[in-house]
Amino acid sequence: MNNKTKVLSIFLGLWASWAGAQSKTNDYLNIPGPLHLNNASYSLVWSSHPNNNYYKQEYLTAGDNLEKFKSLVTVDFLKGDFQPQDLVNQKVEELKKMKAVNPVVNYNIYEKDNQYILDFLVSQNAADGNSILIVERNVYRYQSVSNGNTKGVLLLAASQRAYGKEVEAFLKKLKTDKQKLVEAVAAYKLPELNVK
Repeated sequence: MNNKTKVLSIFLGLWASWAGAQSKTNDYLNIPGPLHLNNASYSLVWSSHPNNNYYKQEYLTAGDNLEKFKSLVTVDFLKGDFQPQDLVNQKVEELKKMKAVNPVVNYNIYEKDNQYILDFLVSQNAADGNSILIVERNVYRYQSVSNGNTKGVLLLAASQRAYGKEVEAFLKKLKTDKQKLVEAVAAYKLPELNVK
């Protein structure tokens, strides 16, 4: 595995590395907040800079928490010579493997001007397979960034979750509101990055 592949794997593999040991949240990407997306306001609550190439920042609405959030916005930046399509393809391969054992998993890809939106649904099911414990809908927008010395791929991700008894209503609402979040993420004006 070469260094580029290792960095790519780290970037895509971090899903929920919650900050138990982190006492201070740094705005590594210098993004003015709060973020406003889909008629909600999100404040920075957690960040990570696990290696020289990768930055991750997570934003929640007031009253929500990372352990059991309902709505989350994430801004990730992978510095280096990466292409959005490569990241999308790797994530799709991951989703295909999940779908082979979980029929809830589902995804759509949209592309325009070398920007990609990956809209996908994942779930955590009960051990007996008869119920869904958590369902999570994600809309990921991947875009190349080239700003002076800052070059790489920016990921804007909007995630929504439902738990237990809320799952059925969540999935029902998703059938009628599916495009709303995709359109909000697509229209969002991505911040100018100023990486610390």
